[in-house]
Amino acid sequence: MALVKPEQDTGVEHGDVLLAFAEAVIGTDRKALDDVRAELAGALGDVAVSGVAAVAANFSKNDRVANGIGIPMDPVVFKGTEDLRAEMGLNAYKSAENTFRHM
Repeated sequence: MALVKPEQDTGVEHGDVLLAFAEAVIGTDRKALDDVRAELAGALGDVAVSGVAAVAANFSKNDRVANGIGIPMDPVVFKGTEDLRAEMGLNAYKSAENTFRHM
């Protein structure tokens, strides 16, 4: 839930910095990204910055591959996430068409 309400405590050490990085890495503000990278390095060390960036890049890659080949959401997941998808606005994403076409 902290992804949509970043003021919530994630319970993860330095979770606030990790969320700020996640936000900056998908944004267009290069200075914000540079600033949060420096903050990450200070909080977790230089090696962690590379690790966190690799996780973000891998997630983006996997998501794009799934969207590119049109993998729909499984029916059980589709039914069990109706409220969450509505709350987060996920049904409005272009890639959601792949799921709706198969349901």
